Amino acid sequence: MIYVFDSSPLIDLFRHYYQERFPSLWKNFDALILGQRIISVREVRKELEGRDDDLAGWVKDHCDSFLTPTTDELNFVTEIFTVPHFQALVKKKKLLQGKPVADPFVIAKAKLHEDACVVTQEAKRPHAARIPNVCEHFSIPCLNLETFMENEKWSF
Repeated sequence: MIYVFDSSPLIDLFRHYYQERFPSLWKNFDALILGQRIISVREVRKELEGRDDDLAGWVKDHCDSFLTPTTDELNFVTEIFTVPHFQALVKKKKLLQGKPVADPFVIAKAKLHEDACVVTQEAKRPHAARIPNVCEHFSIPCLNLETFMENEKWSF
């Protein structure tokens, strides 16, 4: 399985699983990155690289794991937005401020990458335009950080 990470699980990893306190977690995580089983998208990198913390440095060191969207992925992003309700994935405030919006690109990467799923900390909500809702609509596997660790049979 390939895991396409949204920003939120990476933020939570750095916020709650300090590298000095959870070295085996980070060893396993790095092994999945090296094996290209954990990937993300350029827009996630852009969301995270402006932070003033260890995560920003980590993102810079792992920039090869943040992939540029393919033409097929860009076409699928367009397909996502043909559902009027899902246009709310792009918040007007972010758009007006010129900030990156990663959600549709994360979803598209997972949809078009064989045997891939989205990893996000967002929760599905009725009638919402959130990653899990969009994934469900397009039959894309989606899980949170805890379920990702369970899938990998990690125990620390």
